[in-house]
Amino acid sequence: MRRIRCCVIDDEPLALDLIKGYVEKTPFLELVNGFPSVSSAIKTIIEEDIDLVFLDIQMSELNGTEFARVVPPHCRVIFVTAFDRYAVEAFRVNALDYLLKPVSYPEFMEAANKAMRWFTMEERAMAVKDGGIESIIVKSEYKLVQIPIDDILYIEGLKDYVKIYLESTGGYVMSLMSLKTFETGLPAPRFMRVHRSFIVQMSKVRLIERNRIVFGKQYIPISDTYKNTFGEYINKHILSPIKEE
Repeated sequence: MRRIRCCVIDDEPLALDLIKGYVEKTPFLELVNGFPSVSSAIKTIIEEDIDLVFLDIQMSELNGTEFARVVPPHCRVIFVTAFDRYAVEAFRVNALDYLLKPVSYPEFMEAANKAMRWFTMEERAMAVKDGGIESIIVKSEYKLVQIPIDDILYIEGLKDYVKIYLESTGGYVMSLMSLKTFETGLPAPRFMRVHRSFIVQMSKVRLIERNRIVFGKQYIPISDTYKNTFGEYINKHILSPIKEE
């Protein structure tokens, strides 16, 4: 894992210097720059491939949660603020963490470690997509769980969580992650979205009936949105009836 490239944005000079200092003393973080406003930071964030932004929320120029909605998709945000009332909104914009001022270094490190785990899992997921590794690591409660790709039957999306159903145990692993995010790390066409709430590993499909995939007692619907893509896959793999002489 390479070092995580960071920017700090805060219109309070003391708070800005404090978080910059924390970044500089953390071995796996690289401070690219610190900025007193979002307008002075945006060019750097876009052009210098910034991974992580430590961002104040209540600033005179632009609210931090509003700015978080327009940062590049690969860039993640950790909010640093004096107000706890923005916590719900912060997580709606998919922030990695939310720190309340004054921030101690142990609190900062807890958030930085969370970012490190996220980027590590992201790199592993991309490696899976490129065919580079055979397993993924997901965070489940307070643990990191390694899951062999071949053990996954299907994935169910439940708002902010996913359930990863496993062939070996008949159970599942639950992780705080959107189904869309999880889907981007899976190798296609090995895995296919068949419904807004379900992704299946096609090689594990054993029975299809009435526009439903059957896994034991679980019936997974094939929605109209994904029916054509699913049908194309089936048509490529189905055997034509053998004609008798």
